[in-house]
Amino acid sequence: MTHWIIAPILIPALAGLLLLLEVRERQQLRRVTGLLSCVALIPVALVLWQQAAQGDVGVYQLGNWQAPFGIVLVLDQLSAMMLLLTAVLALPALLYGCAGDDRRGPNFHSLFQFQLMGINGAFLTGDLFNLFVFFEVLLIASYGLALHGRGTERVKAGLHYVVLNLAGSALFLIALGLIYGTTGTLNMADFAVKAQALEGSDQILLTVAVLLLWVVFGLKAALFPLYFWLPAAYANATAPVAALFAIMTKVGIYAILRMQALAFSDGPLAGLGADLLWWLALVTLALAAIGALAAQRLGGLVAYLVVMSVGTLVAALSLGDPKVVGPALYYLIHSTLICAALFLLCDLLRRSRGDSDDRLESGPPLAHGNWLGAAFFAAAVAVVGLPPLSGFVGKVALLQAVPSAPYWVLLLLAGLAGLVGLSRAGSTLFWRVHGDVVSKKLGRRRVIPMLALLLASPLLTVAAEPLLQLCGGVAEQLADQTIYIRAVLGGAS
Repeated sequence: MTHWIIAPILIPALAGLLLLLEVRERQQLRRVTGLLSCVALIPVALVLWQQAAQGDVGVYQLGNWQAPFGIVLVLDQLSAMMLLLTAVLALPALLYGCAGDDRRGPNFHSLFQFQLMGINGAFLTGDLFNLFVFFEVLLIASYGLALHGRGTERVKAGLHYVVLNLAGSALFLIALGLIYGTTGTLNMADFAVKAQALEGSDQILLTVAVLLLWVVFGLKAALFPLYFWLPAAYANATAPVAALFAIMTKVGIYAILRMQALAFSDGPLAGLGADLLWWLALVTLALAAIGALAAQRLGGLVAYLVVMSVGTLVAALSLGDPKVVGPALYYLIHSTLICAALFLLCDLLRRSRGDSDDRLESGPPLAHGNWLGAAFFAAAVAVVGLPPLSGFVGKVALLQAVPSAPYWVLLLLAGLAGLVGLSRAGSTLFWRVHGDVVSKKLGRRRVIPMLALLLASPLLTVAAEPLLQLCGGVAEQLADQTIYIRAVLGGAS
């Protein structure tokens, strides 16, 4: 395996360190450094996807220590896809931040890069302990980003977010201790092999450890009853931070999918916790729909749409059916990019409403109401799953793949709730107006990144068939755990 595999971790790590050394007053230099890092991640992610698309699993041994004793990075189609999605999301989010939001805190750019380092590392690591390490890297960076810009509500929501995730980190360490104590390894591939041979008390302890992992990953993914931190944290974060955070819940979903496919697809632990995940995801979906209907701010409404996508995905993936994984991955890509676009659009609307902010109440007429209304309409159609955009394609594919009446009913009702919530928001923002227009330029540096993310929906629609086939190929490789295990434990490099 070439050294390219470590580049998605090294590039933002080096950029983050460089940004800490650069003079804070030289804002343009800091912006250029951050943007160059994000731009560089896109071709690197494309190269890695091209390598992974050939069907082989690449293993990079740090220090040339072979698994399971050494630290390994593992590149398969799933991790390559998630790296590419992160790179595509990061650039417009940072471009939007460079329009002025980055001035609201001295370390925005370095924290942004360390966040990318943690996210990319979580997608690449082949070791549970290093998954914990990269979780901590991205969480520590996210703590600073969540508080970026200060403000009472932001600090309050940020503190709740910090406390809950610190508790989750403690549970993660306990789970890792139980796993190492019973199997003698934390390498994912080696764990998948050794977990099948456990019996008696060791198997009971491992079951406890796995259930703790589901709790931790459910917290990261914002699954009921651990999602309550998300709406306030995302709604009160600055727009570029909220847009980047759209990928954060997908890190938890990725961890669930990876461990489920690798270690719990067969053997005595097959399907462990799957029923629990199924019902928790359905409850998450239902409560997110209620939250979207009750939201008093547009940012809060979009945050509940993120939670809704989590329930949709986890419920489908908990079935453990490879035929479901492909449509779920398509929907994951769609929901990540469109929710990020909505967070940026929400900020543009807020800036056009003066003191009314993003509250869903009567306010001044929007200076750029025509094109903002068109963008809001397109985003709403995409995110709730109406034809002809990508949300409709993703939901139809999921409904065809998941033969479950409760899932069908809740998914359709949640879409209706999202539609009602967004319709109410749109009528309030664009029609219930009074007073004078708040004259405030939005600027191309904010508009272009939002439109770039919003454009993803029609592009995903046009390329729906090949993308669904591609996602199906990712699912097929993921379903064959022997490919991953042989590549890692066979000493591939």
